[in-house]
Amino acid sequence: MTNVDYLRVSVTDRCNLRCIYCNPLDADGLLDRTEILSADEIERVVRLCVQLGVTRVRLTGGEPLVQEDIVDLVGRLAAIDGIRDLALTTNGVLLSAMAGALKSAGLQRVNISLDAAEGGCFRRITGSDALAQAMSGVHEALAVGLAPVRLNCVVLRQINTAEIPALAELSCRLPVSVRFIEYCPPSQTAGHADWYVSSDEVHDLIKSRFGTLVPVVPTNAGGPAVYFRIDGASGTVGFISGRSAMFCRHCRRLRLTSDGKLRPCLHAAKGYDIKGLLRNGAADVALSDVIERALREKHRFTKLGATAPDFSMQHVGG
Repeated sequence: MTNVDYLRVSVTDRCNLRCIYCNPLDADGLLDRTEILSADEIERVVRLCVQLGVTRVRLTGGEPLVQEDIVDLVGRLAAIDGIRDLALTTNGVLLSAMAGALKSAGLQRVNISLDAAEGGCFRRITGSDALAQAMSGVHEALAVGLAPVRLNCVVLRQINTAEIPALAELSCRLPVSVRFIEYCPPSQTAGHADWYVSSDEVHDLIKSRFGTLVPVVPTNAGGPAVYFRIDGASGTVGFISGRSAMFCRHCRRLRLTSDGKLRPCLHAAKGYDIKGLLRNGAADVALSDVIERALREKHRFTKLGATAPDFSMQHVGG
């Protein structure tokens, strides 16, 4: 029916950091916990999506590791026949203590948000002094084999552009992919349009420090990132150009928000109320019908043609 085979599942809107580009929410902005999908509900939806062709699942938040049952949920999803790739995106702060259990439960790999390599800049972006904990999470993920480990940096002009060489240098010392992501404000209240830095500018900055970057095609890519290697490096650097380059027609993902909306596109105004169906006793056939509808509509939405209102990545899922 479709080539959409990737589902991103936001398991919570809670987070232990307050990143300035993610529309940090105070307690009044958070959903009531009864509005968040349960592990049983997530497992059921994921199972039906897999029956309809999804083979890759990523757990996000908020911060998924603040969810008390996250290890159990990973184990339940890992047991679903048909999932080839089970991954998780985290800020890494709690990862050191949990990496082994997550790996044992069936998690295959992690993306770790890391927007600075220096403590002061990390604090400015995240509101936290937890850089050491995040780096410990990186090392523990590598140690237990949650590979490939990808480090995601959202580049913000005049805030963390000076951090780019130090972050890129991590790929020289560690077998990680350090990925630089163009900032795309989700709303008028989250950040500033003048924070934007193009991938070309970041590439040139890294090249000026480390020399020519050699293009590489990594295994398990499956996304919009374009990868390069610094000469002699253990890992790679990557660029995700969500603003300067359009890759909508290549996008193969659906999103399940923490409050149970199935969204064909991050920027789509339309979201199917899966939670409402779940909690009103809908049979699997009715749920599958809605999922199929979202799959069919996937490529009717593009960022340029989107009509979504302002939203928070903390609600929708990173």
